[in-house]
Amino acid sequence: MIAPMTSPFRVLAFAGSLRKKSYNRALLRTAISLAPSSLAFETADFSDVPVYNGDVEAEGFPAPVQALRERVAAADGLFIVTPEYNCSIPGAFKNTIDWISRPPSQPFDGKPASIIGASIGDGGTMRSQVHWRQVAVNLNLHLLNRPEIFVRRAQDKFDADGNLTDEALRTAVVKHMEALAAWIAIFKK
Repeated sequence: MIAPMTSPFRVLAFAGSLRKKSYNRALLRTAISLAPSSLAFETADFSDVPVYNGDVEAEGFPAPVQALRERVAAADGLFIVTPEYNCSIPGAFKNTIDWISRPPSQPFDGKPASIIGASIGDGGTMRSQVHWRQVAVNLNLHLLNRPEIFVRRAQDKFDADGNLTDEALRTAVVKHMEALAAWIAIFKK
C-alpha cells in the first residue's frame, strides 16, 4: 500500500540582512531552491519592525510585529540565515526576535529550526551563530546541530547576480536542507 501524501512542512525563513542583494539573501534563495519538496517556504520581512520600546508594547504589538508573531506560530519550523555584524547578530534582526518573543505566548517555544550564514570574512558567521544558539536556549527554540554551514569569503562563492557558484557549498546546503526536513519531522511526530 502506498502511503498517503502529506502536506509539506511550513517553514518560515529569515534572511538576517535588510540589504536586498546581501550574500545571506542569496544563500537563502539558494537553500530554498535546493530544499526537498517536503518543505514549503515563506520568507519573513522585518524591514518595517520598529525599534523595541516597552512604551510602544504597552499600547499593543505594532502590526508588523503581530503579523510576524502569527507567522512564526503557524510555521512547523524556522530557517535562519544570518550575517555577522561586530561579531554578533545584526541589530535589526535581534530587535525583531526580541519583539516577536515578547509575552504572552512567545511563538518560538518548542519550534525546530536551523541556522546558516555567510560573510565576506574568514569566520563565516561562526560568532553570530554561537550567539544565536544562546538566544535559542532562552526561546526554547530547538536548533539543528549539524551539518553546520559557515560560508567564508562569500564574495568568492557567489557571482554578481547572487547565484551560488561553489559546488562543494551547494552539496553542503543540500545536506543541510535534508537534515532540516528530517529535524522538523521529528518534532511533528
